[in-house]
Amino acid sequence: MTSMDEKKIVIFGAGKIGRSFIGQVFNLSGYEVVFVDINKQLIDLMNRKRQYRIVIKNGKEDESLIIRNVRGVCLDEEEQLVSELINTKVISLSVGQQGLSAVIPILAKSLIIRREKHGDVPLDIIIAENIRNADTLIREGLNKLLSPNYPLEQLVGLVETSIGKMVPIMTQKDIEEDPLQVFAESYNSLIVAKNGFKNPIPDVPFLAPKENIKAWVDRKLFIHNLGHATTAYLGFKAYPDAVYISEVLEDRDLLCAVRQTMLQAAEILRALYPEEFTSKQLEKHIDDLIVRFGNKSLKDTIFRVGCDLYRKLGPEDRLAAPVHAAIRMGKPYHLILDAIMAGISFRAKDENGNYFPLDRLFFEEAQKGSQYILENVCKIRWKGERVDEIIIEN
Repeated sequence: MTSMDEKKIVIFGAGKIGRSFIGQVFNLSGYEVVFVDINKQLIDLMNRKRQYRIVIKNGKEDESLIIRNVRGVCLDEEEQLVSELINTKVISLSVGQQGLSAVIPILAKSLIIRREKHGDVPLDIIIAENIRNADTLIREGLNKLLSPNYPLEQLVGLVETSIGKMVPIMTQKDIEEDPLQVFAESYNSLIVAKNGFKNPIPDVPFLAPKENIKAWVDRKLFIHNLGHATTAYLGFKAYPDAVYISEVLEDRDLLCAVRQTMLQAAEILRALYPEEFTSKQLEKHIDDLIVRFGNKSLKDTIFRVGCDLYRKLGPEDRLAAPVHAAIRMGKPYHLILDAIMAGISFRAKDENGNYFPLDRLFFEEAQKGSQYILENVCKIRWKGERVDEIIIEN
């Protein structure tokens, strides 16, 4: 049997999260980082340089961090890719839902060859995706391609995560200056499902293993994502010509409204997971997030944070999901509903004066009224004539 590389991670997706977060976290703990991507130019450049720069935008003076001991493999270089996969104990995925369909077949093939060469040595997959139930999608995809007697549950660790890192906007000039560089905020805590690992959890200081990962995924959704969207929607309503999230948060009244909405969502979250969170912990988290939202050097736009309305106002997403939970448990949700109503009226454009493509369809539907959007997009229906009398649709 060939030897297993104990200090190597293969990262599918050499994008912003892959480079600025997963790659950084493992590299700083002594891991060789092998990126896999469809962008051949990026991979070729990475193999020539064997390093890249992270520019840390902390709201003050930029800091630079050089990540060394890196290389890359193109997704279509199947033979080399299989070789990398069969000789590592941990990989990471940050390719998006469409990218998963291209990755799963090569994973399945490598798992078969890996078992032939190494026996029953597990592979842990850190799922750094912003997709709910991504572990189920991957498990189902692998099961379709592996033989029924392959011990998937024993040999593949599907490690869910809660990704809280915000990635700053990069201009075309920034990218052309150095295609390998990536901007990042200083936050580096990678929350992972403790019980997802089949091998010992990697000795990486930035990993934060949690027993109840669902609670922490919901914390990201109910507080971080909700707070971000609320800032965009209330911010656009008050300042339709503003560009950046940090701009509108300079209005103390608006900042207070965002904070109170996040605190309302925190109480819903605490009711869902009373043994996981305290009010004090969540309030501290909210205040930290608001400071991060206000980081001017992130240059995060109201458009980016608020657009894609079908998804962001959907029944299982950042605003409607907490309302659904609140109604089930009899908790207040009127402030979150205010944010939803502001979201229905959201009409921000990008730097070129364009709407998010799918949002044009949303605007057409919104002409039928807020009640229609609440019922058909948020899946919330009216019980009486007042907005605060809505109930969950059965």
